[in-house]
Amino acid sequence: MANIHFRTALDYARRSPFQALAAIFVLALTFFVGTLLAVLVYSSGKALSHFETRPQIIAFLKDDVTAEEISSFQNTLNKDSRVKDVAYVSKEEALEIYKDATADNPLLSELVSPSIFPASLEFSLTDLNFAEEVINEVKKISLVDQVGFTASLGGESTLGDVVTRLRTITWYVRIGGAVFVGLLVGTSLLVLLVIITMRITTRRGEMEILSLIGATKKFIRSPIIMEALIYAFVGVFLGWIFALILVLYATPGIVSYFGEIPVLPRDTVQLFILMGIILAVEIVVGVSLALFGSTLAISRVRRRK
Repeated sequence: MANIHFRTALDYARRSPFQALAAIFVLALTFFVGTLLAVLVYSSGKALSHFETRPQIIAFLKDDVTAEEISSFQNTLNKDSRVKDVAYVSKEEALEIYKDATADNPLLSELVSPSIFPASLEFSLTDLNFAEEVINEVKKISLVDQVGFTASLGGESTLGDVVTRLRTITWYVRIGGAVFVGLLVGTSLLVLLVIITMRITTRRGEMEILSLIGATKKFIRSPIIMEALIYAFVGVFLGWIFALILVLYATPGIVSYFGEIPVLPRDTVQLFILMGIILAVEIVVGVSLALFGSTLAISRVRRRK
């Protein structure tokens, strides 16, 4: 039965190819833009998450602390849900870091010894909002001499400003993208509604004949709904595939430009998983759009009649 409805729907589409192409084009454009906006929202979210967890807190330890105290403090930090990536840096490792930082001027590193560098525990935060709270708590620990807060963007205040801007940009991208995609979805729904209504109007005589010979309402309506579903599936796939080609083409340059900021997955498999999730969501939206549009068109024609 489904094959009959599918063949009938394809036959209806072939009879009016320009209307079918118009519906597919609008749907493809909608889901092309929707896919790119979804990738943009993902990328902005990843960039924001990166900069929120970018600052590193360094707890410089006193010289007389024991290994057991350091281990206990490190375990406490590891259990804190606000903290991640805890690492112990010994005096010797601190000297090596200093030598690497002053590699352009070897004389500076020749005049120092490991004893002048304090051992430290370095860790990052899961959210920048926890920075002040965690720093104040760490300062109260008896074996901590000083607490430093570092970031490659120029310090706590600068990093806070950057994260605030990124949050604002991300918010505008999400809200603006949702409004724009909503307008495109609304346009697609109107186009589907007009085309399906025209289809029903031109087939009214055929539908009345089918009704007179005993066809059920479900049998008569199924090809109409199937036609809308065909438009939705083709439109979703075309929009997604063109967006995928563009993303695959642009990803190497984007990843190279942003460096360590993971705005897009570096692994091809992870990128396809992301695009596959977007496709699955768009198929659900497309099917819902087709079902709602065709049902609404049928209901409007029935009310007119």
